[in-house]
Amino acid sequence: MTDPASSAHPADPANPADPANPASSQVTVPAGAPAHSSSGHSSAGHSSGGRDAMVIIGAGLSGGTAAATLRSEGFAGPVILVGAGGRVPYLRPPLSKGFLAGKDSEESLLVNTDAWYADNKVELILSDAAVAVDPEAHMVTLASGRVLRYAKLLLATGAAPRVIPLPGVELKGVQYFRTHADSVRLHSELAGGGRHLVLIGSGWIGMEVAATARELGNEVTLLGLEEVPLSTAIGAELGRVFAGRQEEAGVHFRLPASAGALKGDGDGRVSAVVTSTGEALPADLVVVAVGVVPNTALAVAAGLTVSNGIVTDAGLRTSAQDILAAGDVANAFHPVTGVHARSEHWANAIAGGKTAAKSMLGQDTALAEIPYFYTDQFDLGMEYSGYAALTKDAELVIRGSLEKREFIAFWVLAGKVVAGMNVNVWDVQDAIKELISSARPVDAGRLADPQISLDAM
Repeated sequence: MTDPASSAHPADPANPADPANPASSQVTVPAGAPAHSSSGHSSAGHSSGGRDAMVIIGAGLSGGTAAATLRSEGFAGPVILVGAGGRVPYLRPPLSKGFLAGKDSEESLLVNTDAWYADNKVELILSDAAVAVDPEAHMVTLASGRVLRYAKLLLATGAAPRVIPLPGVELKGVQYFRTHADSVRLHSELAGGGRHLVLIGSGWIGMEVAATARELGNEVTLLGLEEVPLSTAIGAELGRVFAGRQEEAGVHFRLPASAGALKGDGDGRVSAVVTSTGEALPADLVVVAVGVVPNTALAVAAGLTVSNGIVTDAGLRTSAQDILAAGDVANAFHPVTGVHARSEHWANAIAGGKTAAKSMLGQDTALAEIPYFYTDQFDLGMEYSGYAALTKDAELVIRGSLEKREFIAFWVLAGKVVAGMNVNVWDVQDAIKELISSARPVDAGRLADPQISLDAM
């Protein structure tokens, strides 16, 4: 076993040198690529792009990865990356973990370095939101009035925090959690310790923020609709492993319970969260983390097929010719599961950006990677690979010890591994993914036996 605090995950988004991080790739600019321009503002009415331009709306991980892939695949035409947040693409996973804790640097968040865009002649438009798409005319209109013409268009518009109609949500000290700015703001409040934080939401983000806040010396209470945190994602038995470690560290749970109202003091700052059971929880900070909704407004207005995100085929092509979608916003058909699914994990954003870029170039490709994500909570480190859509009716097989919190969990359906999760057991992801991708029949007894090598399954 290896201490998770000193173990790098096989694809570590906080590590720019990691092979899975697009920033680690050295891309040679194709001869004839157009000059780079980086601008926060655009001239009204100005038209750019062209019949060979690749336009990407959404300056997040998928968008940044797609831009890098277009160049690495040899595309020499114009590449324009449009965002509204004023920042170059960055990684989100560290925002609730190392960056929130003050351990990870700003530079470690970058998908590609600032210099990469200039060196690779990718035009950045970072503070001028796309407001309309005309699929027939192959045009994008920005808030400034500037018009971008495209040959292919990628919608990587991501997702936004789910807003709940909660009395008092406008009080000072209450925030949603999604962006770099959200993490910076929350860190400034938590860094000194001694605060009373109430988290609304018992999913991965809520649990990660809870762990980080507690490590910084704050009192933490977490509300959620589940009886056991994370049970929707991984089941109650495994959810209790994470809940138990959080409770040992001093995190308090109110489950199942929801927030009924937020109360403020005389200065307009939150002072308490009143739960659905009537309990008043002291709070001078409240974070709402109850999931996200895909940003589909552009797609809806453009007439694209939208259902729980922008519907795409396996190559991430939408219902409109020459328009693709990737990342959190894409409800993509998966060739293995045979169903459409929308994934909000960073590995999907990377894989989707690569797949979309290759599809934009006319390559025969599909988003067929095995979904992957990870979490770090206190001294618990976890990696998960597999098809969540197939785990509902699967048998759970445990290899190792839940009590010691060192184990691998397998979901086995019809005698085949469809998902695997390692907790404080390292260097096994390749073997887990091989079991999943091979679809070989496995014996549950042998799978649970730590004396038998996974490679021998």
